[in-house]
Amino acid sequence: MNRPFIRLSLLLGLSAIASSGAAQTDVEAAASNGHRHAAHFLAHDVATGLADGYQIVIADIDGDRDVDLLPVASGLSELAWFEFPAWQRHVITGDLTRPENVDAYDIDRDGIPEIGMVSGFSQSPSRSAGIVTILTHAGDPRGPWSAREIDRLPTSHRVGWVDIEGDGNKVLVNAPLAGATAEPPEFRTDNPLVYYRPGEWRRTLIATTPGVVHGFLVSDWSGRGRESVLTAGFAGVFVDELEQGSWRRSRIVAGDPAAWPQSGASEIAELDLNGQKLLATIEPWHGNKVVVYQRRRDGWARSVIDESAGLGHAVVPVDLDGDGTEELVVADRGDERRGVYIYTARDPQGLSWDKEVLDGSMQASSCAAADLSGDGRPDLVCIGRATEELRWYENLGD
Repeated sequence: MNRPFIRLSLLLGLSAIASSGAAQTDVEAAASNGHRHAAHFLAHDVATGLADGYQIVIADIDGDRDVDLLPVASGLSELAWFEFPAWQRHVITGDLTRPENVDAYDIDRDGIPEIGMVSGFSQSPSRSAGIVTILTHAGDPRGPWSAREIDRLPTSHRVGWVDIEGDGNKVLVNAPLAGATAEPPEFRTDNPLVYYRPGEWRRTLIATTPGVVHGFLVSDWSGRGRESVLTAGFAGVFVDELEQGSWRRSRIVAGDPAAWPQSGASEIAELDLNGQKLLATIEPWHGNKVVVYQRRRDGWARSVIDESAGLGHAVVPVDLDGDGTEELVVADRGDERRGVYIYTARDPQGLSWDKEVLDGSMQASSCAAADLSGDGRPDLVCIGRATEELRWYENLGD
């Protein structure tokens, strides 16, 4: 089966965007060998009016084995999900203040996931309630869900379900933005990374990190059949792994070498490039640099592949063209410079990359990848901050 070949010559500066719900965009660009290929996406506007759109999660919310969309809009007082394929909107819960992040996982194995959520967010710890809530369906996932508050931790910012023991039972990890007594712009105090075990819901410390922590990734980092937690912030990128009941932490990379608080990294992703594992980051916090790290015998080699982002806010690895190698999708929520970008490696080592502007209008905060249409090709879904839209880019193939 043919797949879309996604490649853009930086000298040509080509870009395309389907900005309305039913518009189709054919992106054609010259590859470095002079041949022409085509990548086809059909853009669907799923929803608008998502004030301060922050995050998009793709998950099966109603247990019908089709993937649904769960966006978080920090400027709204409701959390709602959109049901595939007609994208009917269903309110999960209301009366929220600054919802910030969610993740879905079926704790009780009834086919419908529970949702971990953090709300009451502010970058200023003294003004941030940091409410951690577990949302559970009340029989019909299309109706209102029950909400159980389990903790309050200032600046609670990123949450994720993690199989820390490799037994299929996940805990909820909470990564606040900054420590409770931190003051901007330095945010120098220690920042706790914690988790909650279902049923007990007791806050348990994993580690502390100085300064801001922004990026969050769940990965079987060491290939041991259990998931680790990767975080990115002012102090660099760290991995925390549970070993024989104790947490072990190591710093993977330092990130941007600039002086604090322009140091470190903001987002982190793990990338498969021709069978080798690479790291991809946005640097520094809310930064303009897209960075790729190649593993070497003496550590990780840093390559800045782009410095033209406005405010990088997400990096997603996905094999869009079916060649077994992943591209990088970056969400940029800058004011003047914004959009959704696709980066494709020119060489097997990932030292040189081409950039394609998939969407030059969206102030993209978050993107996620999954096969929504069931055709075997991964699609993209992104959410805009000031532009307030939820958009599905359907991958039509070559």
